[in-house]
Amino acid sequence: MNQYNKQLENNNVIHLREILATLPSFCIIFFRSIEPRTTIKTRIAYAYDLRVFFNYLISINSKLNMNNITLEYLDSLKAINIEEYMEYLKYYNNEKNISNSNEGIKRKIASLKSFYNYYYKNELIKNNPASLISMPKLRQKEIIRLEPDEVAKLLDLVESGELLTNQEKKFHKLTKDRDLALLSLLLGTGIRISECVGINISDIDFNTNAIKITRKGQKEVFIYMSDEVSNYIKKYLEIRNNNIEKLSPDDALFLSLQNKRITPRAVEKLVKKYAQIITPLKHITPHKLRSTYGTNLYKETGDIYLVADVLGHNDVNTTKKHYAAIEDDRRRQARNVVKLRSET
Repeated sequence: MNQYNKQLENNNVIHLREILATLPSFCIIFFRSIEPRTTIKTRIAYAYDLRVFFNYLISINSKLNMNNITLEYLDSLKAINIEEYMEYLKYYNNEKNISNSNEGIKRKIASLKSFYNYYYKNELIKNNPASLISMPKLRQKEIIRLEPDEVAKLLDLVESGELLTNQEKKFHKLTKDRDLALLSLLLGTGIRISECVGINISDIDFNTNAIKITRKGQKEVFIYMSDEVSNYIKKYLEIRNNNIEKLSPDDALFLSLQNKRITPRAVEKLVKKYAQIITPLKHITPHKLRSTYGTNLYKETGDIYLVADVLGHNDVNTTKKHYAAIEDDRRRQARNVVKLRSET
């Protein structure tokens, strides 16, 4: 694990501890139990979800606070109380007005179910009202991605900068080669934004076009880029090394204009700047570029297991869910492939 990813992991651990300090003390054993099978980001998400639940309980009972909520109190809740909480999640005020879609509600209830299941299975409570609650139904969302011609137009725009504003063009002269290398890497490998910004120059082997990245759970793997992507990165590094006297001390591949490792937020803004010119009706994010790569790889290979492996999905069912529509198209196209009797 490189120094950047190690520091990021340490920061997340500290952040989780800060959130746990705001929750009832008995919560710590639940988070300790899920640590071996979850990432630090997943545990942080759990902590935020559970804090919403506890804040809800406090809002409806003036005698409660985070220090006096007990397991006995949780044990006393009924299924109707969880259903009322689900209703509350649709829209609530917690320093700012917050609304949740069915997807957001489902995630928070799933967190609560896991929480209750742990204490119930370990016989620390006698009742499990969360297990009696049905999850809200979700409508399958269409994958938002760039079409092949839009990918070409996006890279053309980055290269030329023609449609940018005058102010943007000033910065474009300084960032064109970096932006082209970064976007081609996202589009040509499908890596996550966190994986992209964490890459060091020393992680790249241009002889094999392999890049060592750190995936979820701090798992280090090698991904492979095309010659086209490799050439963009080589050109960027050559120009960068010639123009920058003092480089980032931690060997970061992609630098900001301040010569510091580029941040995920900066990459999001970069993608938005170019994408909204090419396809203003689509909300394109770095994750949508990942979907674009996954879609193209699946269309070219038809191998869902390869797509799952390259994208770093632990469960191929996750991949199938995202690319179900393409699978259906392939099944439809296959209907006339097998001939029962030869035509005369």
